[in-house]
Amino acid sequence: MLILECPCCGVAGEETEFAAGGEAHLRRYGPGSSEQEFHDYLFAKENPKGVHLERWRHANGCGKWFLAARDTVTMEVYGTYSAQTHEPPQDIKDKISAKRPGWSWREFS
Repeated sequence: MLILECPCCGVAGEETEFAAGGEAHLRRYGPGSSEQEFHDYLFAKENPKGVHLERWRHANGCGKWFLAARDTVTMEVYGTYSAQTHEPPQDIKDKISAKRPGWSWREFS
């Protein structure tokens, strides 16, 4: 079971207290985008074996959205951070790199 800590209110709890919201750091396409861009936004998601950046909502708490970095193989949570950031904080990237040599942040643009 995952243990997540909400960075908004500081409460740590089991994953059942939270609601998963899919992949984090996606580029959202609005009016004027091509059908292919919109299709890819809706359906072409990453599903990696290893490090994954995800959106979570503290459903049974403060109700706010945040982001989490975790390993889909080991279920290890590297950290959680504000949903208003455009990339994981350096300390989380360092934790991931220490356990997964060769991992690098890939910015979605």
